Amino acid sequence: MHTLFLVLLIIDAIALIIIVLLQAGKSEGLAGAISGGAEQLFGKQKARGIDLILNRITVVLSVLFFIFALAVNFFS
Repeated sequence: MHTLFLVLLIIDAIALIIIVLLQAGKSEGLAGAISGGAEQLFGKQKARGIDLILNRITVVLSVLFFIFALAVNFFS
């Protein structure tokens, strides 16, 4: 049982890293700092759907990571 939860924990950790890296940053680096005011003024359209999906997946994977970490600790 310990090995099963440990494997699930490792898979979840890798998936969580990938999902976090797929998310766009808030400022988008130096270009976002320079053109940030213009984007707010003229209303740049952003792909909000994919950002929302990635955010929800991140929350689910984080909760699973916490549960698997507790399970590994409990069964060891």
